[in-house]
Amino acid sequence: MAKAEKQLTLKPLDDRVVLEPLEAEDKTTGGILLPDTAKQKPQQGKVVAVGPGKLSDKGSRTALAVKVGDTVLFGKYSGSDVEVNGKEYKIVRESEILGKIAK
Repeated sequence: MAKAEKQLTLKPLDDRVVLEPLEAEDKTTGGILLPDTAKQKPQQGKVVAVGPGKLSDKGSRTALAVKVGDTVLFGKYSGSDVEVNGKEYKIVRESEILGKIAK
């Protein structure tokens, strides 16, 4: 029997988004293999959870521009790194997301 993947128990608040960072490239476009020390920090991630939106002055929530399943770009040093159930995630504010990658 295959082991069932644990469900994410992390719920972001307000305009925060939980991302699963994509793996760093281990080979250059020219085919050169990179050692672990030369790999750049990944700047792409898959959205795994979104908050309810930012609370406006009038008391209503503004909808987020990203949804679960989107692949996004974020700044190199954006957000906070957290570990939940042995898996690494990044929590960022929606404003720290630079853009969505179109499929």
